[in-house]
Amino acid sequence: MRAIILAAGEGQRLRPLTLDRPKCLVEYQGKPIIDYQIDTMRSCGIKDIVLIKGYKQETLQRPKVRYVINPEYATTNMVATLFCAESYFDDDLLISYGDILYGRSILEPVLASNEDFAVAVSMNWKELWLKRMDDPLKDAETMKLDDRGFIRELGKKPKSYDEIQGQYMGLFKIKKKMLPKVRAAYHDADKNAVYDGKNYRNMFMTSFIQLMIDKGFPVKAVQVTGEWLEIDHLEDLKVSCKFD
Repeated sequence: MRAIILAAGEGQRLRPLTLDRPKCLVEYQGKPIIDYQIDTMRSCGIKDIVLIKGYKQETLQRPKVRYVINPEYATTNMVATLFCAESYFDDDLLISYGDILYGRSILEPVLASNEDFAVAVSMNWKELWLKRMDDPLKDAETMKLDDRGFIRELGKKPKSYDEIQGQYMGLFKIKKKMLPKVRAAYHDADKNAVYDGKNYRNMFMTSFIQLMIDKGFPVKAVQVTGEWLEIDHLEDLKVSCKFD
């Protein structure tokens, strides 16, 4: 099992804290975001960790971690960042956004899944979102599951809470045998198409996962209820969460 952490972004909404460091080095309760992730991964037995850096890359150094650079971090998005590490697509992969906080209660169920493509889905997301904002519906995205718990739709703007059966977190696992199909789906995608309002190089990860679902690939929702936190705004740093 290899972990890839997508940590190339600046985090403009966290300025001035990100004027001299990438988003993942912003501290939450006295500890950098990235260190919560690395510590949790290592506590679950993951030793092979690859960090994809970009903005202020020279400030992001951690022991016993490998690095990949996204030189186009300022003009690309999560999917393009992930594929900067394509040379590491030769083992089961755990992929994590670099701006989320979670503990073993979130990570262990994802690692335990036997599905080829397993995505962490927060089932208690609304109560967690209410710690961050008054109207969670404005920030949430759709998540629709079939009767077997596979994802049918994600990442769209919901019209009501009825369209949200959980919340995508930015944490997922792909088995090695699935990776050739993942690579083909990305490289064969229409380079001139628009994906949820973004061009190919700026495609959201949810758009890419949806693309695979639409091609018939089964993507399983790993339904979790532990506390976790996305750090996207300065106000998020004031939210009190415990990551078990």
